[in-house]
Amino acid sequence: MAHGALRDWPDHAELLYLCAVCQRYLQRPLEALETLQRLVAVSPAYARAYQEIGHNFRVLDRFDEALGAYRQAVSLNPALVASWQQLQEIHVRRGEEEPARKALERLQHLNGLPRELLSVSSMLHEGRLYKAEMLCRAFLQKNPHHVEGMRLLAELGVRLLVLDDAEFLLESCVEFEPDNLPARYDYARVLHKRQKFAKALEQAEALRARKANDPAFDLLYANESVAVGNFDDALEIYDRIIEAHPELPGTYLVRGHALKTIGRNDEAISSYRAAIAARPDFGDAFWSLANLKTYRFDAGDIERMMQCEALRATGLKDRYHLCFALGKAFEDREEFADAFQYYARGNLLKKQETRYSADRIEKEFRLQEETCTPELLDRESAHGCPAPDPIFIVGLPRAGSTLLEQILASHPQVEGTMELPNILATVHRLNGRRMAEDEPRYPGILAELDADRLRSLGEKYIEDTRIFRSGAPFFIDKMPNNFRHVGLIHLILPNAKIIDARRHPMACCFSGFKQLFAEGQEFTYDLLDIGRYYRSYVELMSHWDRVLPGKVLRVHYEDVVDDVEGQVRRLLAYCGLPFDERCIRFHETRRPVRTPSAEQVRQPIYASGKEQWRNFQDHLVPLEHALGTTLETWDH
Repeated sequence: MAHGALRDWPDHAELLYLCAVCQRYLQRPLEALETLQRLVAVSPAYARAYQEIGHNFRVLDRFDEALGAYRQAVSLNPALVASWQQLQEIHVRRGEEEPARKALERLQHLNGLPRELLSVSSMLHEGRLYKAEMLCRAFLQKNPHHVEGMRLLAELGVRLLVLDDAEFLLESCVEFEPDNLPARYDYARVLHKRQKFAKALEQAEALRARKANDPAFDLLYANESVAVGNFDDALEIYDRIIEAHPELPGTYLVRGHALKTIGRNDEAISSYRAAIAARPDFGDAFWSLANLKTYRFDAGDIERMMQCEALRATGLKDRYHLCFALGKAFEDREEFADAFQYYARGNLLKKQETRYSADRIEKEFRLQEETCTPELLDRESAHGCPAPDPIFIVGLPRAGSTLLEQILASHPQVEGTMELPNILATVHRLNGRRMAEDEPRYPGILAELDADRLRSLGEKYIEDTRIFRSGAPFFIDKMPNNFRHVGLIHLILPNAKIIDARRHPMACCFSGFKQLFAEGQEFTYDLLDIGRYYRSYVELMSHWDRVLPGKVLRVHYEDVVDDVEGQVRRLLAYCGLPFDERCIRFHETRRPVRTPSAEQVRQPIYASGKEQWRNFQDHLVPLEHALGTTLETWDH
């Protein structure tokens, strides 16, 4: 039946999976493997497909390939009991004691979970978040203090960006079971996501006190030390972990990230190289080299990356990291057709992990325009927190926002921070808990907020962001997606400054398409999606210009490139700051920079980046169509 249905729906993932399982039970493993290769081509993140691949390779006594498939399966879905069981058996067969022990520990943990929570865990990793949440909440109603259930619900909160709920749940876990190390580890990670770095560091210290010389806890402590700016402490710990465990590639990677952040690029390169030496298919390490923007791969690097990317055993995350790195490598060699091929492949693979909907986003933008009318914004504009401290830099990623931040942060009265999540967290709180298909409460709820609530929201923003500041009267919030919430910002912080960093539509969109982001920015992994998003962004910014005339300063990247001093003076005048020569010499400013543009903003401005997209113009027709009239009305 499944095989027949595939004639009508040849790319249906569930049908392909069912067909492959039937073929294995009919003792036709080679046919099953062919079906499964079709399945992973259609859905590279389908964890059970890799488990089935492992089962069929095991039937064929091809245990090395089975091992790779099972590893890929549990990397995508750590709740697959059968894969852990087979991993443990294969490692025992090969005499690999430590991997066998770890697989057995994981297997015992999963087998010890109540049946409902095992299902929740699997659903969570398969992206069935609503069903997972309903089942988990039903379980916790009967077992309200079950720590593993609370941990899973907290993980769902993280996936759904309800981080305050996740933090509360995990804080409760730690109170109920202070020596539950996994719960405390999860708590530290959620605190980090909420950018409560000092509290996350406290939890990392508590973990180390309970279990000394554990590399995972030492690594967490070092990472949180980086987050609070203690780079020397972190680097010392990274070096100590590497000395004791030179086989762990992830330590070299995060050490490289720390060195990159403080501008020690030669050492960062060496650390990324060491990560690759420890694991030759480590896609993230190759991408980290590419993401320096100034690094150039040699022919040997490119050959190794191509070989790893082509291997069946290479995991999904490694594969798309390698594709983005190869795209950058071929672009640097001016082999643009090959570069685009790898950029396109990397984006296609990465998009498999996202749940992005252009229609939903465009609907949200229209709601902003319908709600944030001149009447609402005029009526409530004097009711927020009057603090003038924040300078918001908004726009699309890869539009020059890091450059503007570096210019302004070079002024002695302005402090650069990072992409702060506080406005987005305020939006989530106002929106409340709802299903994705439910009508949102925000932004409509803005019309219901009284003066006291608006002021308290602004004061909370100022208080919650104080941890990132060290005394300068002004600070920068560089979260680009805040452009969607200019109305909210105006209502709660009427004296804040807002700067829109804008770049030519084709240049900005293609630069985003080439960039593999650590998280978020899901609209960038498809040329049509990113074109539609840019068009909607321009339309929404035009709305803000109409209802809040003069509120937002628009700065074109191309203007900054062509006239640095003129644009610096314009920026400072808008912010009410006296001119300072150091803002022109921004590339001399030494401060941690945590974005992909870190190395670029430590150099003088160069004009060659403005037109790089034209090397790929023949491949960008879908993007041009998606941008539509935005290209015709580009006002630079």
